[in-house]
Order: sequence, then C-alpha cells, then structure tokens
Amino acid sequence: MAAVSLHVRCPVPPANASLTSSSSSFLARVTLSPRTNGDSPFSVSFPWKPTSAPRRGLSIFMSYEAGVGVMGTKLGMMTYFEPEGKVVPVTVVGFREGNIVTQVKTAATDGYDAVQVGYRRVRDKKLTKPELGHLGKIGAIPMRHLQEFRLTSVEGFEPSQKLVVEDMFKEGDLVDVSGTTIGKGFQGGIKRHNFRRGPMTHGSKSHRALGSIGAGTTPGRVYKGKKMPGRMGGTKTKIRKLKIVKIDSELRVMMIKGALPGKPGNLLRIAPAKIVGKNIPKS
Repeated sequence: MAAVSLHVRCPVPPANASLTSSSSSFLARVTLSPRTNGDSPFSVSFPWKPTSAPRRGLSIFMSYEAGVGVMGTKLGMMTYFEPEGKVVPVTVVGFREGNIVTQVKTAATDGYDAVQVGYRRVRDKKLTKPELGHLGKIGAIPMRHLQEFRLTSVEGFEPSQKLVVEDMFKEGDLVDVSGTTIGKGFQGGIKRHNFRRGPMTHGSKSHRALGSIGAGTTPGRVYKGKKMPGRMGGTKTKIRKLKIVKIDSELRVMMIKGALPGKPGNLLRIAPAKIVGKNIPKS
C-alpha cells in the first residue's frame, strides 16, 4: 500500500524529549524527515491511506416555483354552474389555520432562495421538540406541515407573515396542484396497467392472468420496467395548469376545475402554474 505524504509546520523537537510507550509505537509507523530550518515543515509519511475524501461543496437540485403557494385540504367534488349556464366539475379545497411563513432561506445562509410555509394547527404534543423549537423562534403556532417554495428572489417575505389566499390568487388563474394519490394496494395487470383479459369461454383458462413476461434462453431474464402486478397508488403526483373557478372568502374555500389527487381530507399543495420562459427561467 502506498504511503500518504503530508506537510505540517511545527518546531523541531528538542534532543532530550522523552517519548511514552504509545507515542513510540506510533512513531515507529510514521516517517519524520525534519529540515534544517526549525520553522520549516516536516515531511510526514503514513503507511495507510486516508479513510475519507475531502468534503465537497453541497449541491442542491430543486425546481423553481413560479411563486409562493399555499397548502389546503381537499374537501370533495361538486358541480358548479357558471353564470352563462355551463356546468363545470370542480374540486373544493378548504383552508385551515396556517399558511404562515416559518422561514426565509437565502443563498448566503442556505445556498438557495426559498420560502418555507407552515399549515394546519395541531396540539403541541403532536410535534417533536426540534419542530417546536423551530417554530418557536418566530413565535408561530404549532403546525403539522412544513413545505418550501424555491424562488429566484425572496424579497417581500419575512417570518411570521400570513399568506392570504385572496391576495395571492384570483379567479381564472392557472395553478399546479400536488398531492398523494389514493392507495389501491396490490393490484393486477388489468387494473394497474389497463391490460386486456383473456377469453372467458371456449376452453380458455387464462382470464385475468398476466401472460408471458419475456423470452426464454435469450435474453433469459425479465427486462427492467416490465409492467406487472404490484402496489398501485399512494404516490405523489402533480396536476398542472388547472383553472381556479371560484374563491369564497366567507367559507374559506377554493374551487378548482377538474379532479385533484387524493381523497377528502388529504393535503394539497397549490402553487402558481409554471410556464417555462414566462414566469420561471429556462435553465
């Protein structure tokens, strides 16, 4: 194994310096080559390799948001009649106590610009002490959910700032909605991937079976990504460019056209729709 050479600056030890048993065994494995100048560096050779590489700078990869959004709770779906008589299927999103700025991150302190928002008040015992301490720094109420919105600039935002839905969104705006889909459990290929079933008559014994999943000797394996039965749903998804049909300040609800992920009671993240080159940078 090749030795590792390091250079350290230290004075030359005196000639009458005493060594302990532990230091003697260590120096027996280390080669010291002092220079003539007392203030010059020693050349130290260790008979082992360093165990860890030097730490590199932290790289954070996040997508930019078109603006700060809010969090809401899915209440369900209904039919909305527009003034001209058109029927529109909408999802009703309610807003509980929260949507408060809990932290403003900057490139100087955190390496990127982002606004952290808290939502849904809970009892103190529902949170851990680090979470309570984080919210207690700004005197915020205990909140269940904390999410970040990365921006190109965080000017105009400060901790403890209350985000008002009516001031951030207007009827007719387009939004991106993220949430967790309904979990379906372990499902077969027909339900999970829309496969066709086999014949139900004429002696067929393959009705809902998956069928062949590949050749035999060549390639002798199943290709990665093969559509097969497995767990379905329960994943995070985003639906883009949905239209806000109605905002009711008295009921504290928002009606968004179309279906949103999750079941009633699920958390939804609502942000301005991203349009590359218009409200977010291309790169």
